[in-house]
Amino acid sequence: MTRSLFKGNFWSADILSTIGYDNIMQHLNNGRKNCKEFEDFLKERAAIEERYGKDLLNLSRKKPCGQSEINTLKRALEVFKQQVDNVAQCHIQLAQSLREEARKMEEFREKQKLQRKKTELVMDAIHKQKSLQFKKTMDAKKNYEQKCRDKDEAEQAVSRSANLVNPKQQEKLFVKLATSKTAVEDSDKAYMLHISTLDKIREEWQSEHIKACEAFEAQECERINFFRNALWLHVNQLSQQCVTSDEMYEQVRKSLEMCSIQRDIEYFVNQRKTGQIPPAPIMYENFYSSQKNAVPAGKATGPNLARRGPLPIPKSSPDDPDYSLVDDYSLLYQ
Repeated sequence: MTRSLFKGNFWSADILSTIGYDNIMQHLNNGRKNCKEFEDFLKERAAIEERYGKDLLNLSRKKPCGQSEINTLKRALEVFKQQVDNVAQCHIQLAQSLREEARKMEEFREKQKLQRKKTELVMDAIHKQKSLQFKKTMDAKKNYEQKCRDKDEAEQAVSRSANLVNPKQQEKLFVKLATSKTAVEDSDKAYMLHISTLDKIREEWQSEHIKACEAFEAQECERINFFRNALWLHVNQLSQQCVTSDEMYEQVRKSLEMCSIQRDIEYFVNQRKTGQIPPAPIMYENFYSSQKNAVPAGKATGPNLARRGPLPIPKSSPDDPDYSLVDDYSLLYQ
């Protein structure tokens, strides 16, 4: 920064007031608290990433996923499970990186705490010294003012006693007046000495206040820059995790591009085929025709025809009483 803003904007007209310093300290304490909150956030995020990574790892290694697939789709599934495993490992590694960043934030926070402590001790001491000297100065002022009033009363008493004939009483009044004048001189010197001491302490306090403002402003600039960079790095890590995961999933997409539906179908057919000739149709066989055409035992049989012969033609017409006979066999119940 080109100029300090703290040292010119945190004063008070009241010499005992520390409101400017207190406001700066409150702001620095809030900044330290914010760093601690971000540190805790990183730790929580690391725990989430680690838990997710381990769960994803268990899912990839223990849960079946298309284990009976064959050929090109099987190879694609193997790539898929391997890349899911890799993604899980990346999340676990990210958790470790986040814990490392949280550790750096903690170290930075503690470093600033120690740096501030030195300045705080100096400022606390000078504030106490200033407050104590101010009290002494005010007490010396009161004493001086009281001695002045005592002297004034002694002078008035001497003036009123000018007509007294008792010399002893007048002498006592003159002695009291002389004593009061000496007391005024002594109290005046003491008061002026305290004023001088207080002014030296005030100048010392102002000098230390300016130094503290400059140190605290430099520290706050450093904290803001560190916090900003830490947050930037954090989101970069998250973005890199997404990029890395996408690169791994791209390997799965490439393996899926190599997957061939036709080759998988052909592979299955070649591995599990059972034959190319379907069964012949089941034909109707007339019971009586099979009995008539039965070959006696011992005789050679001719070729078995797949189709039965034509039905016998009745010898009588429908009007004939013997119409129901087929080869001398009556179809009517008698």
